[in-house]
Amino acid sequence: MVLKLFLRFGVGCGMLSAVADRFGFWPADVAAWGNWQSFLDYTQVLNPWMPGMLIPYLGILATVAEALFGLCVLIGFKTEFFAKWSGILLLVFALAMTFSLGIKAPLDYSVFAASGAAFALSTMKTKFLELDMVFSNDSKDIESSDQNR
Repeated sequence: MVLKLFLRFGVGCGMLSAVADRFGFWPADVAAWGNWQSFLDYTQVLNPWMPGMLIPYLGILATVAEALFGLCVLIGFKTEFFAKWSGILLLVFALAMTFSLGIKAPLDYSVFAASGAAFALSTMKTKFLELDMVFSNDSKDIESSDQNR
């Protein structure tokens, strides 16, 4: 169960860190974008087929999805569902990077690995230190969590 917790932390914090970067919450010397406009410029690079006037909407959609999925995975709310959608979102990011920049960019940033981690997390059904345990009426989740400690 520690593996599940590690995957939740890695995928969730990774996604939230990327969101924080686009709003300038990371110092400039370690930021990938550092501000919203730089993120939108990068979004245009990854989506050259999309009309420029739609890029802000795509950036907002990606940011909202990444923030929501990352937070839900991190706190363990509907983990399997949000982990699966995190895997899909990260795979879309990886493929966009591959087709626009070449294979090196998504490999250097481990986007395929993050997508695989999210998909692996989505297959883990036993609950462990998750918000879902609070809302669950199924005592089996709590009992199996206690047994796995």
